[in-house]
Amino acid sequence: QVQLVESGGGLVQAGGSLRLSCTGSGRTYGSDRMGWFRQAPGKEREFAAAISWSGLRLYYADSVKGRFTISRDKATNTVYLQMNSLKPEDTAVYYCAAALTAGGTYNSPGSYDYWGQGTQVTVSS
Repeated sequence: QVQLVESGGGLVQAGGSLRLSCTGSGRTYGSDRMGWFRQAPGKEREFAAAISWSGLRLYYADSVKGRFTISRDKATNTVYLQMNSLKPEDTAVYYCAAALTAGGTYNSPGSYDYWGQGTQVTVSS
């Protein structure tokens, strides 16, 4: 059984910061990579950031590059997304995902095997 539990969402003013956390249990330990995706109302789910199990490979969407930082703590099986300089267009439900194998591409939702329930991030202008 695999579970991913996100936390850390909330309401913040533009220019502010939030840190999202995602703690995994079960087979997520040793997963090939972990990712963060987001989905705004009426839009498709889109990639935000991903990190390899080793932590050496980091991937970011152009829209968040330079503002968001993904990291992971293998000891606690937790992945973080530090979000700085937030903009109203960052408003979305943010989902954590785990890819257990190396297949697929890092920015494709279909390449991930398990998903969390999502956490709402709202950025006011």
